Amino acid sequence: MFGFFKSDPTKKLQKAYEQKLEQAMLAARNGDMRANATLTEEAEALLEEIERLKSS
Repeated sequence: MFGFFKSDPTKKLQKAYEQKLEQAMLAARNGDMRANATLTEEAEALLEEIERLKSS
């Protein structure tokens, strides 16, 4: 009945995913390839979680 009050978990994950990608891009621009790789890996894990939630 009040389903519209529930938050969509994929929206939060999508926002976090986009923030991680932006942080990775900024790290790459600054020449910090180790941070870029770490942040990109974290973003990929978030993307996998998003896809898992969408498929179920």
